[in-house]
Amino acid sequence: MLPRERVIATIRREPRDRIPVYGWVAWNLREKIDPHFGSPEALEDHYEFDYAHLFGGPACYAGDAFNGVEQPLTPRALLDVAMTDPNDGAAYADLVAAIAHHQGQRGRFVYVQTPGIFEALNGVFGIENHLLYLGLYPDDLHAVYQRQAEWNRAFALNCLALGVDMVHVSDDWGGQEALLFSPRTWWSHIFPYHKIVCDAVKAASGYLSLHSDGNVTSVLDGVVELGYDVVHPYQESAGMSYDLWEQRYRDSFVLMGGLDVQTTIGFGKLDFLEAEIRRVLTRFRDGGMLYCTTHFIQDHCSLEELVFAYDLIFRLVRNGAG
Repeated sequence: MLPRERVIATIRREPRDRIPVYGWVAWNLREKIDPHFGSPEALEDHYEFDYAHLFGGPACYAGDAFNGVEQPLTPRALLDVAMTDPNDGAAYADLVAAIAHHQGQRGRFVYVQTPGIFEALNGVFGIENHLLYLGLYPDDLHAVYQRQAEWNRAFALNCLALGVDMVHVSDDWGGQEALLFSPRTWWSHIFPYHKIVCDAVKAASGYLSLHSDGNVTSVLDGVVELGYDVVHPYQESAGMSYDLWEQRYRDSFVLMGGLDVQTTIGFGKLDFLEAEIRRVLTRFRDGGMLYCTTHFIQDHCSLEELVFAYDLIFRLVRNGAG
């Protein structure tokens, strides 16, 4: 199978020859990768990655948008700050080049990072203020979230029109044990605005994935209702159980993750790392997972450990573990 076909078959729960593999390696490890492989892109080719996580396109706000704006910014004040034009074609040049490289030249499945609702505004408000505003200004936040969702929808549809296979909505909701806010708040303030984007992506026949770190178990039924095809990282180390996924959600979404950057890779414990890689790949050999790091591999990971991990993964998925 070609890489893109392998990923699509996994998402559709159709037969495929092996588990698709990827890893978020470039962000922190470029300086370690370059002397050995030449570039992160060469590492991706060496290990024959099946898919690619793309970044790019316009930012939600121009770099000088908040010059002279009184801080801390309240939701009502934010509505007076102009957002960028998501339909500015020139702003997508980097994405066009990335799609051509990964999908056009390498045959990979490509997905693009797009803003969520909560996470997208943490940089504007500060996460502590944002959580406070959910209690202080719930009505004003509805207006802010509506505007953000409409921008996100336009951005997502533009990315699909360029040829991206999947819209990857990044919206961290979870702490190590539970949501950062109540499930009731999630249903009233997060769900409706994700639905605007999710419905548009589905209507355009795009695949849809969610990134949220932490434990989001309490709203997985809502994630299903929104129509997400993929959930990343479905974080075991935050208490999210693969058993629960098997019992309740296997037919609803596939998982992307399995190689935990918080507990497994980057700590010099090679025996444990090998055991965890073997455990997860064996468990999902019959489907249900796009194997990937749970986030960017951190800079305390040595090149030797990175190579050890991906040499093992490469070998195992081709010898039947995946």
